Amino acid sequence: MSGPVLLVEDSGPIRRLTLNRPEKLNALDSAMVGALSEALGIAADDVTVRVIVIAGTGRSFCVGYDLSEELAPENALDGLTNSLDRLLEVFDHPRPIIAQVHGHCLAGGCDLMMMCDLAVASDDAVFGQPEIRFGSTVVAQVMPWLIGARRAKELIMTGHDRLDAVEAHRIGLVNRVVPRQDVESETMRLARELAVVDPAVMTLTKRAINRSWEVAGFRQALIEGVELGAEIEAARAPEREEFDRIAASEGLKAAIRWRDQRFEG
Repeated sequence: MSGPVLLVEDSGPIRRLTLNRPEKLNALDSAMVGALSEALGIAADDVTVRVIVIAGTGRSFCVGYDLSEELAPENALDGLTNSLDRLLEVFDHPRPIIAQVHGHCLAGGCDLMMMCDLAVASDDAVFGQPEIRFGSTVVAQVMPWLIGARRAKELIMTGHDRLDAVEAHRIGLVNRVVPRQDVESETMRLARELAVVDPAVMTLTKRAINRSWEVAGFRQALIEGVELGAEIEAARAPEREEFDRIAASEGLKAAIRWRDQRFEG
C-alpha cells in the first residue's frame, strides 16, 4: 500500500489521527509509531487543537505491534522502553485524547487505547492482550489500573483476545459502546463536547486526574513492568520459539492459528 501510515485531519478544534495500514490491520510498525509520536508533538504545540481522536482505517483499530519488526532478545529492554515512552506521550499529552475503536483492539493496540483518556467502541469491537499465548510480554501494564488486578490477571494471564465491546464497557475498559455505523459520529460528538472547555482548564484537569495514578505509583509500575517484560523476551520460551518458527516457514496466520489451537477445548 502507498500513502502515509498516519492520516491527519482537522475538524474545527478536533484533530483526527488515523492509523493507516489497513492491509496489516493497522499493526504498529516503527514508521507508524514514529508518525504518531510526531503528530502528537505537533498537536501539543498547536493552540488551535483542543481535542485529539485516534482511530484506524479498514477492518480494525489496531492488532498490536508488527511482529515482523521483532527485536532481538538482547535489545528487548531498549525496545520495550522506547515503546512505553511513546505510549506515555498519549498519557502525558496536554490535550484530551479519545480512542475511536472498531474491530480488533489487541495487544499494543489495546495498550494505545487504554492510554487514551476516553474510548468509544463500536459493537463489533473485540479486545485482549494475547501476548502470553506465544511467550511474549505486554508492553504497558495499564489494564490493572483501569479494571482492577483480579480481572486484569484473568485477561492477561489467559491471553484471552475475544472480549466483546459490551463486556469491555461493563468492566470499565471503554466509556461507550455504539453501533458500528455510529462510532465516528458518537466519538466526534463527545470530542465537540470536550472542545467547548477552556484548554488550560482541560489540561490541568487531565493532569490532576492522572496525578492520582502517579502518586499511587503508576509510572514506576509501568517501568518495572517493562524491566520484567525484557526478562520474558530474553527467556525465549519454547512457545515463542515455535511460534516464530511457524511464522517464518508458514506465515503469521499459521502461527496465530497454532497459538489459538493450544487453548481450545
